[in-house]
Amino acid sequence: MSTRTTPSTALPDGLVAFVKRDCPTCELIAPVLRDLAEAATLTVYSQDDPSFPEGIAVTDDTALEMSWRSNIEAVPTLLRVEDGVEKERAIGWHRGEWESVAGKAGLGPELPELRPGCGSLSVDPEFATKLELQFGESRLTSRRIEIARLEDEFEAMFERGFSDGLPLVPPTEERVLAMLEGTTRAPDEIVAEIPPDLVPCTVEKVAVNAVMAGCRPEYLPVVLAAVEAACTDEFNMHGLLATTMSAGPVLIVNGPVRKRLGMNSEINALGQGHRANSTIGRALQLVVRNVGGGRPGEVDRAVFGHPGKLGFCIAENEEDSPWGPLSVDLGASKDQDVVTLFPGEGPRTVVDQLSREPESLARSLAATLRGIYHPKAVIAFDAVLIVGPEHARVFHEAGWSKEQLTARLHELCQIPSEDLVRGAGGMAEGMPAQAPSETVPKFRPGGIHVMFCGGFAGLFSVVIPGWVGGAIGSTITWKEIGS
Repeated sequence: MSTRTTPSTALPDGLVAFVKRDCPTCELIAPVLRDLAEAATLTVYSQDDPSFPEGIAVTDDTALEMSWRSNIEAVPTLLRVEDGVEKERAIGWHRGEWESVAGKAGLGPELPELRPGCGSLSVDPEFATKLELQFGESRLTSRRIEIARLEDEFEAMFERGFSDGLPLVPPTEERVLAMLEGTTRAPDEIVAEIPPDLVPCTVEKVAVNAVMAGCRPEYLPVVLAAVEAACTDEFNMHGLLATTMSAGPVLIVNGPVRKRLGMNSEINALGQGHRANSTIGRALQLVVRNVGGGRPGEVDRAVFGHPGKLGFCIAENEEDSPWGPLSVDLGASKDQDVVTLFPGEGPRTVVDQLSREPESLARSLAATLRGIYHPKAVIAFDAVLIVGPEHARVFHEAGWSKEQLTARLHELCQIPSEDLVRGAGGMAEGMPAQAPSETVPKFRPGGIHVMFCGGFAGLFSVVIPGWVGGAIGSTITWKEIGS
């Protein structure tokens, strides 16, 4: 009969074995453990059945505390402990290693020389995070919010003002710890001061909001980079919040990270249906809301806003693009993982089903670009032009580079000054006086940013109008995605 005892938190001296019944190798080496128990001081911790192995004293470790504290990754594991300190370890069954740890020759002569073990329950995803919370020194410092027994946790988050209007994932300690596994950065590291309240925001706080947004842990480095980029003077998140216009942060992801995270850059590239695209942008918006205080009707003064303010994150299709990625245009290297933030309005589709020559198609794109915000609104705005695959093919087959296309669009977006003055075209809106030059550029120099994504059917492109650029506005900004 096995004798069941309760573990202390200190390893006993002598030989120490960790096993579980649900492990064929542990079953295999049970006779070896019985031999060692007769010849030496042996303590056996069983992870799933305190009666296993039969015939020797067994310490109940079904709570997995000793396995967790001893960093057991697989069973069986045999340790030699002296004065409370581990001196040697054998993992799985390897006769030579067990004989070395035990200091005894001839172990298990009837057994095979080598047999791999099984995963320890203490590192099983079902238990690992709970064990960290139960037995570890919690790394989490965020305020805990108690939910009453009869209170619905989803409704509670709405009522407390955490939500952007959609349901949130409850940020339990287990989920936040699991999210933090997605980065090597310390939980208490300050990422940025979040506008409008300029509250210092830690990695942990970003992780909390990433959980609520529905992110996976591997998305966290992208969210962290986006938070850092949003809180720069160049991007001016505070100004973007306070404007009465409809713009919000648009996240554009470049680099190998797009494929690692399974980001969509093809059919419905700007739409729903892909978790990484949908949740990364949302996480940034929740950080601004819940940490920085950027709530609609308060500092966020947008008259209309647009649906993308829930979260607007897209990835460029670099593999199929005839041109280099947007991130390289902005100064990054081709192999860098980069998130670019653009202060953008909602997307609008450009339809040109007939143009088969690049000049004709460029004129169609330019006509839409000239009309953003107002045909007489000039110089202050940038725009992102997403050229779809069928339109890009027209330019590529004609040998047009991205630089050639951009230069031509700027030329076509020179607007006669007489068309811009107040009253021209029967519109009161306009410039107070005729400009000194014959034409005025719609965009600032370099203000048209071209990228490639979308489905491979349909002769469409997309324009994302930008908010006021320059010293009083927001500038397109990129940040390398770290770990």
